[in-house]
Amino acid sequence: MDDPDLKLLFGVIILIVFGVVGWTYRDQLFGEPEPEPVIAAPAPVEPVADGGPQHPMPETTPAMSSSGELVPLPALDDSDAYFLLEIAATFGPAIESLLVREAVIDRLVTTVDNLPRSELSEKIRPVGRLRENFATDVGDDDAIVLGINNYVRYEALVAQLYYADLDKVYETYRRYYPLFQKSYERLGYPDAYFNDRLVEVIDHLVATPLPEGPIVLVLSLIHISEPTRPRRQSRMPSSAWKGGGGGG
Repeated sequence: MDDPDLKLLFGVIILIVFGVVGWTYRDQLFGEPEPEPVIAAPAPVEPVADGGPQHPMPETTPAMSSSGELVPLPALDDSDAYFLLEIAATFGPAIESLLVREAVIDRLVTTVDNLPRSELSEKIRPVGRLRENFATDVGDDDAIVLGINNYVRYEALVAQLYYADLDKVYETYRRYYPLFQKSYERLGYPDAYFNDRLVEVIDHLVATPLPEGPIVLVLSLIHISEPTRPRRQSRMPSSAWKGGGGGG
């Protein structure tokens, strides 16, 4: 794919997805516990008129090793170590260290699929936690609002995302796309195309209005004596539940 505009498009898409994942899980990142939310079943995918993908990806070719040999992609369930190395090389160790150690692609795919919905399960989060405490401020009428200093905490991470090489970002996504597609199929969409869903989610996020004024936080009570369980699990392959959730 030699079209620089298309590379830019997919690079921006991946940058936005990683940024949105971090923002979506900001409470978990800063160590604020939350009760397990209830995830609605995914909305059915609209059929494509011609039966094919609306935003097709080019065919993937194996990577070349330092010795000149072609290196095929690993199996999806064995891809974590390889994919994390790619993320470290593309975005830097600070971004890579935020990701969970197991079922990384499954969790990214499931998170993307669930982003347009009102709630996301902590079980599917692809990111771990930061050591800094989540900060709040007191707003009007003693309301608890998101602390303005929290935005500063993201500056270093956002800078790494912002200055990432778009060609490398696109190439990583293109090369690993078959695994993203396989994960999406076993998520429950055997006839759908993950890249179409990704573009649909990006369109949804771009159309989302920015909040006006301070973001008011609502405290949720957690019952320690009896663990809360969701009435419905988020759609995610059972093979992804290997180790819980990554960096605590």
